[in-house]
Amino acid sequence: MPLEAVEARRLYRQVADQLRSLIDSGEYAVGSRLPTERELAEQLKVSRPTVREALIALEVEGRLRIRVGSGIYVIEPAAIAAPAAASVIEGPFELLRAREFLESAIAEQAARVATRDDIARIDASLLAMEQVEHPGEASMVHDRAFHVAIAGSLGNAVLVRVVGELFDQRLNPYFAQLAHYFESPGTWRTALDEHRAVREAIAAHDPDAAREAMRKHLARSQERFAQNFGAEKAAGSSSGRSRTSRAPAKPAASKRPPKKQAGSGRARR
Repeated sequence: MPLEAVEARRLYRQVADQLRSLIDSGEYAVGSRLPTERELAEQLKVSRPTVREALIALEVEGRLRIRVGSGIYVIEPAAIAAPAAASVIEGPFELLRAREFLESAIAEQAARVATRDDIARIDASLLAMEQVEHPGEASMVHDRAFHVAIAGSLGNAVLVRVVGELFDQRLNPYFAQLAHYFESPGTWRTALDEHRAVREAIAAHDPDAAREAMRKHLARSQERFAQNFGAEKAAGSSSGRSRTSRAPAKPAASKRPPKKQAGSGRARR
């Protein structure tokens, strides 16, 4: 049963469903290694972030284990979570794209109307962010306060609630697992610089700069999560993959020459 192309309009849940079915049918046996993220994206005809979200969903379910620098492996589930739970959780990249669209407009308007008190609240959350370790619960609390404070400057309770609720979806298990791989003290420092740029543009009452600073911050957040798992070279270069399935029936893939054995070095996250 070869992989089938997934329509672009579909999200990570459909990809996860198809991979789960292949695992359940024995196409990918317990202990075997899946194709790389890049290869799956090509075979399924979806973006790599969509594949990444699907892999994370299956890891959270206990169906896969992602080993950075080695590959993506099928594991024996101790207890299978109900796949239907995925249908009510939006993917991390969908959330970030929604926030990019909404919060860029909010930052633009905040630069027009923010008062000294509003700037003071933004500054207080930014100062708190600078003083906590990341990743951690405290850093998320203060990060949320920063974004909510900007929305609060518009004096619209609905926008405050929506921004807070969108941020709170970072607490879902899929987003948390993705963050586990890609967030670090270094990425936190980078994000802090991006937050400062947003604050400076709002304080300067420069709507265009505020909109662009927020857009860049959330777009770069997506970029940070869109890095591969550090296993492309190791997982993609082995000529003897541990798989029980037939090779996917994709003409382009069948024309590729065999790849040379890679070294054992770990790739950077």
